[in-house]
Amino acid sequence: MPSVKDVVRIAALGDMHYGRAATPGLLQPLFSQINESADILVLCGDLTDYGLAEEARALMREMAVIKIPTVAVLGNHDYESSQQDEIRRILIDSSIVPLDGDTTEILGIGFAGVKGFAGGFGRRALGPWGEDIMKKFVHEAVNEALKLESALARLRNDHRIAILHYSPIQGTVEGEPLEIFPFLGCSRLEEPLSRYPVTAVFHGHAHHGQPEGRTAKNVPVYNVSMSLMREVFPDRPFRLLEIDVTAGDDRGGAGRASEERRPLITTDKSHG
Repeated sequence: MPSVKDVVRIAALGDMHYGRAATPGLLQPLFSQINESADILVLCGDLTDYGLAEEARALMREMAVIKIPTVAVLGNHDYESSQQDEIRRILIDSSIVPLDGDTTEILGIGFAGVKGFAGGFGRRALGPWGEDIMKKFVHEAVNEALKLESALARLRNDHRIAILHYSPIQGTVEGEPLEIFPFLGCSRLEEPLSRYPVTAVFHGHAHHGQPEGRTAKNVPVYNVSMSLMREVFPDRPFRLLEIDVTAGDDRGGAGRASEERRPLITTDKSHG
């Protein structure tokens, strides 16, 4: 098991959407930069474009340069072809830890991950009312929130990181068209983050949202969708968070981002 460091650098990225038409070797410089810059890599879903096992295998070839521990959740695109179980096996075979209501500990930091689901935010969140199909939709979001809560409850680390694909707050989807807000995340995912101390939250999915926000309990939430990271950090298109693991986390937010940029305000962009 790797020894614990005083300061652990976590790189986070999502929404690679690696497809059959991708140019081989295109992402290798990015992954080489991550490997040199960080101690841990977090992947926030939509690793593939159409959820095909062959896409996942091709992405793993791109990621062969990664030698640091890597943890991941899947996204909605990774479910498109009903090959998500095979994609998980491919990740495991490449020494990547996939989380789906599970936990892992790396360098003294606890990680809990779920895909999450849609449903909307705040008072406008969809409720379990009406047709059975609507109730099933809402129950899927509730079940994902319960999985996240159960995972966080099992962690005993001073520093805990939550990994999702869908956003738990509206703040990091601002900039996307209002009409698709309900499909980008759900406030139910925020509830477990308020019950347990969490150092930081990473998610993807909102390609044109905001790079960071806060939960109601002031936990930092980072949107690490790759297209957004390229816009915010063109020279380093991934989020890099440094956590001092020697310091206790009395609130659940002792981690700090290595770079702070003013959030972008973008509008009238479609979500892919």
